[in-house]
Amino acid sequence: MNPAKRRAIFERLKAANPRPTTELEYRSPFELLVAVVLSAQATDRGVNLATRKLFAVADSPEKMLALGEDGLAEYIKSIGLFRSKARHLIQTCRLLIERHGSAVPSDRMNLEALPGVGRKTANVVLNTAFGHATLAVDTHIFRVANRTGLAPGKTPLEVERKLLRFVPKEFLQDAHHWLILHGRYVCRARKPLCGQCLIADLCDYQEKNL
Repeated sequence: MNPAKRRAIFERLKAANPRPTTELEYRSPFELLVAVVLSAQATDRGVNLATRKLFAVADSPEKMLALGEDGLAEYIKSIGLFRSKARHLIQTCRLLIERHGSAVPSDRMNLEALPGVGRKTANVVLNTAFGHATLAVDTHIFRVANRTGLAPGKTPLEVERKLLRFVPKEFLQDAHHWLILHGRYVCRARKPLCGQCLIADLCDYQEKNL
């Protein structure tokens, strides 16, 4: 795929959705961090159902720490891997209080040092909460990048690095959200909706369902 096609793809995605954002519900960097940790192997809808009740009683590291692992687990038990997520979040709350003045760090090194926070989670928080031009490559973005030819790669990190290199700078801030939404609702895993796709003519996918 050449640079002109890549630019055209993001011009269309921007025209269709000028201000994309995450579908996770949050009101602060801390709530976003918690929601993203919970979203691993879970749907955004399922996470939002749990965090609406959770954040009503625990919207800060201190309040969440006070719940303890068992108390937190009660709020998130509808989410997969809730036991380990509760443990990681309680540990994270303790570290945020002890090392960061209860604030979520805005740099990758300190974010990835938190329990349960890997590169993908850190990228989402850096991009969405702090405005960094980063991309978190989840299964949707990995599929879209490879299927369309936008940034093919064998691993999420390879795809991330190619996207950072290939996406025009003016689109980089929002590229994560455009691509994840496109993968979630249009360029789906089993039956991509090519006939409804606004970038179908720019895509390299050979098995289009037009």
